[in-house]
Amino acid sequence: MGFLKKLFGSTGSKSIAKERLQIVLIHDRSDISPEMLEGLRSDMIAVITRYMDIDTSRIEMDFDRADRSVAFVANIPVLRIKRGVASLQNGKPL
Repeated sequence: MGFLKKLFGSTGSKSIAKERLQIVLIHDRSDISPEMLEGLRSDMIAVITRYMDIDTSRIEMDFDRADRSVAFVANIPVLRIKRGVASLQNGKPL
């Protein structure tokens, strides 16, 4: 059993491998570079976390294709809405 644990890693390694696989699958489906996808993910997280606390370990992103159109679909678990956050424009209070 110890051999299998060493071979396949711990639970943390499992979640990292799953996330990497998701990135590869999304890239294959959308013809978007992994770097661009990671940038998109980082930017979205930065903006959303200004207004709410989210569970970044459970974020799912995917591209759906139908005919000639592509839809970007994101499932972002919200833990809490931040109340009293001032309206922002370009990251600065209005």
